[in-house]
Amino acid sequence: MTKISSAIVLILAVMALTFFPTACGDIPNTEELKNYFEVLDFNSKWVKKYYSPWPEKLTLVPQISFRIKNLTEKAIKHVYFNAIFKVRGIQEVQGDDLYSALSKEPLMPGKVSDIITMTSNYGAEGKRLNDFKSNPVWKATVKLFVKYKGSRYALLGEWEVSRDIDFKPDEPLTPEKK
Repeated sequence: MTKISSAIVLILAVMALTFFPTACGDIPNTEELKNYFEVLDFNSKWVKKYYSPWPEKLTLVPQISFRIKNLTEKAIKHVYFNAIFKVRGIQEVQGDDLYSALSKEPLMPGKVSDIITMTSNYGAEGKRLNDFKSNPVWKATVKLFVKYKGSRYALLGEWEVSRDIDFKPDEPLTPEKK
């Protein structure tokens, strides 16, 4: 009796595993997933993570923003984006950001998302803004990956992070003249 029960459980387990992916919907492979989206309005810059006027210290981190367009015939919901930032010439990852998008409202076919902003958790340190502007080797790239419905991450693209800096140091306080 135990051998028959074990055999039935094994057969049911195999059947469940066989039909589980279809019960959850089709899981796209990475090549299919790349064709689900189009990246629009890509923009990059460096933003302040930390600033201290005394002692002088400034940490800037790369930031990207973009929109995505749904190129499929169905509504898409619960998408994950991963941005991997690297400094040119260095193998190690400089920083990353994981972002969960479209969790409230699905993105309908042919529609474009709101702006998605992703900021690296690590960046570059210096004392002043000019330390960054005058450094010729200060270049970074970002790889943007997407994940949907239990798929593996698919590379959507790789861009160079612009050298634009969105930071203005505090103006020194001066006493008013009477």
